Amino acid sequence: MPELPEVEITRRGIAGIAGARIIGVRQGLPLRWPLGVEPQALTGRTVRSVGRRGKYLLLHLDEGLLLLHLGMSGSLRLLGNAPPPGKHEHFELHTSAGTLRLHDARRFGAVVYAPALDAPPATQLLDKLGPEPLDDVFDARSFHHALQKHRAPIKQVLLAGRAVVGVGNIYACEALFAAGIHPATPAARISAARAARLHAAIRQVLQSAIQQGGSTLRDFVSAQGEAGHFQLHAAVYGRAGQPCPRCARAIAVLRQGQRSTYYCPGCQH
Repeated sequence: MPELPEVEITRRGIAGIAGARIIGVRQGLPLRWPLGVEPQALTGRTVRSVGRRGKYLLLHLDEGLLLLHLGMSGSLRLLGNAPPPGKHEHFELHTSAGTLRLHDARRFGAVVYAPALDAPPATQLLDKLGPEPLDDVFDARSFHHALQKHRAPIKQVLLAGRAVVGVGNIYACEALFAAGIHPATPAARISAARAARLHAAIRQVLQSAIQQGGSTLRDFVSAQGEAGHFQLHAAVYGRAGQPCPRCARAIAVLRQGQRSTYYCPGCQH
């Protein structure tokens, strides 16, 4: 699933659409949720800016906004001379700056219209999200305080998106390894000092992933069609049975909430 780095890479890749006028909308097979407005109602509107909240892309229009989610396997391309859409390309926003095209083979993604950021469905999708991990508001002290509210394993708490938003499976595994914390440790048992190490690790891992174009495990490409490379440098994710880069002990894997969690039994406790 595209995680925060991949969504941020996509946001940067389509930022040039700001100021463009919407010429038309094409919908293919139904996505996870309905658009919420007649497609022709968007024609003539202007894209004011492109933002992000967690794993949602926000296209702010001169009237309302579009919230886009890449689902399990989606990617968003900004095309100049767009070729005919393929069978897995289910949404297109034709603008004066090019065609924004969503490729989503599993159709778990979504494009949803909201009349305002403080109105449904935007509030329903965004209001319960935790702090952005790369913003100043995400500090070690408040992060530790948030962890104290949860008895669930720390890996599950990170994925839930309440203590911090956007840290998906790949980057949770990597951050926990960097901080030396076992993924099954109850969040409430993590000390302030260890929470500070995890806080720093989350920020470092996500920043590194963004610099490397995100992770491409199957389908993800940037808005310019480029694959990410972070997965090639992962310390533990996808490396079960291989030696730990720190202690040379074999990387282990366990199942948590239907997800594979990779960790080092020697370095993480």
